[in-house]
Amino acid sequence: MTNPAEATLVSRKVVLHFPRQLVDQPIVCNMVKKYDLEFNILRANVTQNEEGLLVLGLRGAEAAVDEAMKYLSDLGVKVQALAQDIVLNEARCTNCGACVVICPTGALALDPATRKVNFYNEKCILCELCIKACPPRAMEVHF
Repeated sequence: MTNPAEATLVSRKVVLHFPRQLVDQPIVCNMVKKYDLEFNILRANVTQNEEGLLVLGLRGAEAAVDEAMKYLSDLGVKVQALAQDIVLNEARCTNCGACVVICPTGALALDPATRKVNFYNEKCILCELCIKACPPRAMEVHF
């Protein structure tokens, strides 16, 4: 592993899909210890004896984050980048701004010059408030 003082730190948001047989295992706890990662749970839907879904923000050395993703995959956890899951359907969007006023992180913003809604997925925490607020249902979440 790379010397931590020389390592490039990265932040990633990932969606983890746990199969039923892994839901009651301390996989995330073991992962953050083993690879020296910081984590933030952005969303969780985990029920014993059912499939689990966990959206995490991870921060650590780039090589360690990559190794952690391989560790999860090797255990049978499906790993997706969060950016693949949130979409602003521009064909449906009417640029009304309803999503902008409800977004707690500024992931949605109205451009004052063009009056167009812009989506910054790196700021999104998947709270889904924009989904409920959007009249034409232009915000789409795909897991």
